[in-house]
Amino acid sequence: MTYQCPLCFQPLELTGQQWRCPENHQFDHAKEGYVNLMPVQHKRSKQPGDSTEMMMSRRAFLDAGHYQPLRDRLMTILDDVLPQSAVTLLDIGCGEGYYTTAIAERLMQTRAMKVFGLDVAKVAIRYAAKRYHAVSFCVASSHRLPFAAASLDAVVRIYAPCKAQELYRALKPGGIVLTVAPGPRHLYQLKGLIYQDVQLHAELDEQLEGFERVATESLAYGMQLNGAEAFDLLQMTPFAWRATEEVMKNLKAEQAFECETDFVIRLYQRKADDESGHS
Repeated sequence: MTYQCPLCFQPLELTGQQWRCPENHQFDHAKEGYVNLMPVQHKRSKQPGDSTEMMMSRRAFLDAGHYQPLRDRLMTILDDVLPQSAVTLLDIGCGEGYYTTAIAERLMQTRAMKVFGLDVAKVAIRYAAKRYHAVSFCVASSHRLPFAAASLDAVVRIYAPCKAQELYRALKPGGIVLTVAPGPRHLYQLKGLIYQDVQLHAELDEQLEGFERVATESLAYGMQLNGAEAFDLLQMTPFAWRATEEVMKNLKAEQAFECETDFVIRLYQRKADDESGHS
């Protein structure tokens, strides 16, 4: 399986250090080992996605193992539900590849899998490709997946946006989507530093058109963080935009910061065309 051109939707072939389609659209294969499939006209900003600072904070926090229970659970679910014949998986919004590479290593033990990681943030993909070599990484939009119709066996989507119709298009009939969203009390204590009136996360009962929801489960546990880890956690969340300098300074100075996690994990299966009303 290969990438699809984001401009004309024909297959891309790698020749030397360039990906090229029959229409002669060309995309460079970077020395770090990824391809940028985000044409300038598809960008909404000059540097879409996370900043370098956010990415480095996320890497430090994840490397410390605080979200390992979530990573382990996702690996187990995928290993349980994916048939041995499955060959392709895409992680949408993969960031610096923490979940992607662990999933790849687990699934590749018993399957001839090709695992792709996709993110809009070039800085995150560059770091991911330099560090993890078992995964094929690309810079691309989750709203225009650079993959042919019915070419993926599975998609992982942790917080990342993606339209249901695009997931439906790219997945094989019977293919699965595994999503992670914040539960009601996710990072409640962190929010308490920023908002005077802390609201629980709204529980959105997400339905994906063309898919059957097979399972829903919650994963929640407490974390004991030092000041640097708590600061990294804040930096990797949208709350960072609202935090004052004083909040950030005080958080860094904390000796111990207790914070809850609350994840909602959902598993969906793509219906066959005649079941879903799609043609």
